[in-house]
This record gives sequence, C-alpha cells and structure tokens, in this order.
Amino acid sequence: MKPLNPDEAHLVGRYQPVALLGEGGMGRVYLGVAPNGRLVAIKQVHPSFAHDDGFRSRFIREVKTSRMVSGAYTAAVMDADPDAQIPWLASVYVPGPSLKETVDAIGPLPTESIHYLATGLATALEEIHRVGLIHRDLKPSNVLLTDDGPRVIDFGIARAAEDITDITHTGSVIGSPGFMSPEQAEGKALTPASDVFSLGALLVMAATGSSPFAGDSTPQTLYNVVHNQPNLTTLTPHLQQLVRPCFTKNPAYRPTPRQILDHLGTATPTTAPWPPSVHWEIQRCKDDAETALGSPRAPAPVEPKNRKKTVLCATLSGVVVIAGITTFIARSRQPDAPKPSIPASAASVEPLTTTNMLSVDPCGVLDGKPIGELGLLSSVRRSQHQFSDCNFVDSSFKNGVAIDISTLSPNPGDPVEIEGLQAKIQKTGISCTVSARYPTTDGMYLEASLIGDTKDRCGTVRDALVETIRTVRTNPPRYPSDPGSIATTNPCTVVPINSINQIIGHSEPRSNRDEHSCSYAGERELDVEFRIGPPATSSNEETTISGRKVAIIRTDSGAHYQNCEARWEQQSRGDDYPEQVSISMSNPIAPHAGMAPFSLDTACQKVKDFAAAMIPRLPKP
Repeated sequence: MKPLNPDEAHLVGRYQPVALLGEGGMGRVYLGVAPNGRLVAIKQVHPSFAHDDGFRSRFIREVKTSRMVSGAYTAAVMDADPDAQIPWLASVYVPGPSLKETVDAIGPLPTESIHYLATGLATALEEIHRVGLIHRDLKPSNVLLTDDGPRVIDFGIARAAEDITDITHTGSVIGSPGFMSPEQAEGKALTPASDVFSLGALLVMAATGSSPFAGDSTPQTLYNVVHNQPNLTTLTPHLQQLVRPCFTKNPAYRPTPRQILDHLGTATPTTAPWPPSVHWEIQRCKDDAETALGSPRAPAPVEPKNRKKTVLCATLSGVVVIAGITTFIARSRQPDAPKPSIPASAASVEPLTTTNMLSVDPCGVLDGKPIGELGLLSSVRRSQHQFSDCNFVDSSFKNGVAIDISTLSPNPGDPVEIEGLQAKIQKTGISCTVSARYPTTDGMYLEASLIGDTKDRCGTVRDALVETIRTVRTNPPRYPSDPGSIATTNPCTVVPINSINQIIGHSEPRSNRDEHSCSYAGERELDVEFRIGPPATSSNEETTISGRKVAIIRTDSGAHYQNCEARWEQQSRGDDYPEQVSISMSNPIAPHAGMAPFSLDTACQKVKDFAAAMIPRLPKP
C-alpha cells in the first residue's frame, strides 16, 4: 500500500480513499472507507477509457449485471458511477494474497486445499453465470485467498474493455494465454463453458505450479490450448477425473459448475483451508489495512518457520478488479480476416428463466408503484409464504394484487398475449387471475390475482402483471446477499442424484410447484420445499441431524393418508418467520398396483436420510 498524494485524497462518490492499492493498464485501485465504516476497494478507470463512449456504455451494462452477483466466493460490487467524469466502482475489499502470488511463493497447494479451492471457484462461477455473465479472464491473479475460501474478482469487467478500438482489432483476443479456452484463443463467441475450461487450467496450476498448456512462447501456449491435450499424469487420480472433462475442446461437452460441485461432494468444514503460511499472509494484509486507517493493530501472528518468502498482498500488486486486468492481444496472421463474431453474452438475454428468477425478490416488483385504480401499492408478506410470492395492497389495505413470479400451477383461462408471452386470463365471480408463461421453460408461469375488488378487475390484474414482467426484465429486485439463506437455492440441485437413488430408488428430480420445491418419484414420492413460515408447533420426535435440530412430524389417518415430514429452521429472518426446509414422504391415496405396503417408520427413516444428505450441502447460516 502507498500513501495518497494530496490530489488523490478527495471523495470518490461517497467513499473516502485512504491508500493506493495498485495501478495497472485499466486504472487505479484505492483502499477506501464507506460512510458506515466498511472497507471497500475503489476502482477508477484510466481517463483514456473514460473518453471512449463504447467503453462507457459497456461499463454501464457490465457493472449493472455484476451487481447482481452475490455469491459467497465473489467480491461483490457494492456501488458504481459509470456516468462520473472518471467512471468508478466500489467492491468489497478482500484482504489476502492472490493464488498466483501464493503458488509463486510457497509452491503447489496440498490436495486438501485444492478441494476447497475447486469447491469455492465452481460455486463462484455458478453464481456469475446465473446472472448471465461470463468471466472471460479466470486466472490465478484473479483469485484471492481468504481465511474461509477463495474469492473470484474481475467478473464482467473484462468485457467492457474488450472492444476498445485502440487496443483490439481484427483477429485480436483478450485473456491470459495459459488459462483461456480454445474458442477464446481463436476469437470465437464465448459461452459459460469457456470459464469451465479456465477453471480446469487454474486447478492444475494450483496443484503443479504452472498452466497445463504452458509452452516456450506465447504462440506455442496458444497452439497447445487449441490443439493439444494436457499431460495430467502428475495429478492425483481424483483431480484427473475432475479436470479432464473441463478440457474437452468442444464447449458443449464440458461439465457445468453444478456438475463439478456434485462430483466434488461435500468438503469437511474447516477454519484453515490453506497452509499456515497463507493464513499468516492473510492476517498481514488485514494488518496493513488497519495501519492505513490508523486503527490499532491486532497482535502479529507468529510467522511459520518453514515459510519460504513473503507473499505480497494481492491488493499491493493491484489485482483487485480493474488494476488486476492483464490483457493479452493475440494478433491474427491475416490482417484482413473478418472480425470475430460478437460473444453470446453481449446479446440481449431473456431474463425470464428459472435460474435467473430464483433470486428475484417478488416483494420488490410492485412496491411503491401505481397500478391502475389501485394507485400506489405497498408490499405485504403473508406470515407463511413461498419465496416466489408476495401481496401488494392499496392505501386502504383492503384491495390489491397477489403476485407469484414462479409457479407451475397456472389457472385455466382464455388465451391472450402479454408482453410477448403466452398468457391466460381467468375471471371467476369477482376474482380475476392472469398468468404468463416463461418463454424458455415449459410449465413455469408468472401469475397475478386480485385481492378485494376493483371496478376493472381483470384490467387491474393485467396491468400489475405487465409491470411485473417489465420490472423483472429491466431492473429485477434481488434478495439481499446472505450466504446463509436458501432464498436463491433450487432444492432440486442440492443432493447429488447418486445419493438420491440410494435413499429412495432411481428417481429424477422435478419442480412440483415453483423453483423452491422439488419432487422425487422413486418407490414412493418424496417432496422437498424451501419456504418461510412458523416453526413446527408439535412434533412426534425432535432429533439432531448433521448438527441441526430437526422436527419429525408423523400424520397417520389410517389407510387414507399417512405422511412423515422432517422440518427444520434454516435461519431466522429478523421480525419475519424463519426460512424453513421441509422434506416429506406420504402414502398415496390411490397406490399403484403391485406397490409395496407403505410403512410410516420406513418413510420417516428415508426423510431423515435425505435430510442428512441435504443439510451439509445447504448454505451455512
């Protein structure tokens, strides 16, 4: 860290710079303090970029999308002003060395650390891809190591710089040669699978000390990336199995981050994922920040005896977001070659997808907005509700609309078209319900229904749904970043399919109501639901499963209906009811011919087994 020059001490937006962290081709990075005292990394782009209208427009778009990323293993973008004279953004300050600096200093990481690294990076990519971003420059200097895992930085920003005319022209690509995908090396359109290729290369580097495609020259490295298969014989068998599919030349056949996480399984909880010398360096980075703020320093940790050499804090060498963007321009041998096609991420993406809608907070879509004769609406949550629904009422608190942004059970009705979507309107007595189908998913709908009464019942409900669709497409409200919440988790993706098959027999997961519920049809159907509601008032049994207190609720109405449910509180939500997980198995009212007799004891054991498989894989409150 360097002290500020007098001309650098002025406010950047509402943040006060206190030290210079680094400087690079994209601009400068400062350690700053928010009004609430929180430390931030402030990135100011270089003035030459600020004068490029194309860069500024891309910067606006990419920053807007980057702010939707809220995963535990990313450095969240907190604030930005793309319209400032010198555009800037502020992200969470991450004290710690980069993966590159760490491996350069102490050598390859141990096997246990590679597992934690892979889990964190795959989780980060899943979150980055969820909002429609492609990282494009996943490399060791863009991964910071903290006490509780890795942090991915620079997501989305590389795209803003990609088309600057004075540094990029026909046949050029931007990236880091040893860690880019074949399609990126050839200047082709990119998909999220490009990041998966980079992830594989990064994990090999962490385990061996160098990229698996490294050559004697940059052209040789690029040739290896495009044409050659890497030598993985020095890796452990488990790591070979993990990374080999990532290096498939055809991006369509690479695994997704979710499939990588399923392969990895659950990591044993730890407070020290890295070797001792790395945690020592993380503490030193924290101390440097405290010194810059003039705060009392914590007692210095004891330096490990076998520490090879000092690792620079990642922030010191400017790898935090903008200052860390290192570009490589690989120029085509044919200067008149056609310009590469526009990457897929630059095109307009339909946000009405099950993955994207999972994190949308329905209580933000109409709050404070005027809807027809209802006027301004206010959101009110029901005491027990789904993550996907919310009620909105007028000033009388008698009339309004109920919104469900993700449901598989639309009401029947007359077919219409709303905002380019297939829709249905059903009028029943004084009530009206309007449903619009997602364009990308069969059977998933947004739905609005009337609360109370209005003169133009269906017109009011339709107006509400139109505004909901427009809001979701242009500026969707998101659930706040909370690493312990299940609000943005799809229950169908938590437990690996091989574990499910062992518990209930061969089964394929399917959503049974919305993206926060899932059913498995094995020898008996098992239902999983994430919701918000009051705790169980009565239960037949309370047990501890994987460290959680779980209520076991048995319902026995004889041959007509038997059910066993495991229910537990995921985490509290302040004044609201807590987040809950419910797993249940019941005896069907009309059993299939040949179906084995239903045993309530067996059902309870299966829901307990399923809970034991799910709890370690859920977010940690």
